[in-house]
Amino acid sequence: MLGPVILAASRSDKMRRFVSAAPGTKQVVARFIAGQSVDDVVPIVQELSDRGLEVTLDVVGEDITTVEQSYAARDAYLELIGRLKELGLGERAEMSVKLSMFGQSLEEGHELALANVRPVVAAAAEIGTTVTLDAEDHTTLDSMFAIHEELRKDHPQTGCVIQAYLFRTEDDARRLAANGSRVRIVKGAYKEPASVAIQEKPEIDKAYVRIMKILMDGEGYPMIGSHDPRLISIGQELARRAGRKLDEYEFQMLYGIRSEEQNRLAAEGHRMRVYTAYGTDWYGYFMRRLAEKPANLLFFVRSILTKG
Repeated sequence: MLGPVILAASRSDKMRRFVSAAPGTKQVVARFIAGQSVDDVVPIVQELSDRGLEVTLDVVGEDITTVEQSYAARDAYLELIGRLKELGLGERAEMSVKLSMFGQSLEEGHELALANVRPVVAAAAEIGTTVTLDAEDHTTLDSMFAIHEELRKDHPQTGCVIQAYLFRTEDDARRLAANGSRVRIVKGAYKEPASVAIQEKPEIDKAYVRIMKILMDGEGYPMIGSHDPRLISIGQELARRAGRKLDEYEFQMLYGIRSEEQNRLAAEGHRMRVYTAYGTDWYGYFMRRLAEKPANLLFFVRSILTKG
């Protein structure tokens, strides 16, 4: 399977240099990354909003090594929120953050990440929107959930992400559904060992459906992060059986993937949110997108061959 190989490459400095220098990289990165700066991404937010789509914005760059970089990440999100406020787009665009980018892996990282993310969550609330804490590898999750719980004391709309391939996730979903959390469910995009994660795709899909049902039957707000037509259809049916209205859950897809399906769901009255990443440190995010779907890798290889 290519996925684990690509995920391993996402941590390789040598592979980072090779991919960054490849002739076709720029073209393919532009498919998944909306730009390098706030100025690049704001027009895209406006365009998506005009099409009836909502947005979650991710400033890429989780691989930090210094406290100063964590402050810069915080400030990048505060700058983004300020621009959204100027344009009146707060209610159409939330933020997704990776706590590793806010210093979680550094010394005393839990406290540092919490201190950095607090002002971002507060600033988002002031413009009528919120923040979702992205899930990363399994070693970071206890810290992420603890920070999520702490932030919800003042800002209960703060969301979090759970990953269907982890064995722990059904228990996490039950807890989060019971306390009324906003929860995005995804399959999972990190290289995890068999001791903590399901390895076979059909079994991951089954777990995804079980977790969707837990969320739909619970007290929170489910966010279905998937491009899989079958899982989307099952999600719609589970929502119907749970008696949920169209504004009581949403679908989420990545920027640049299945745009026509995004438009179709929005036209049918569903809340459809586009996960839109931007920034200069795109490599880790880009490699996970390649690992998720072989067609993305083939597109990349064809681009290299064409431009080479």
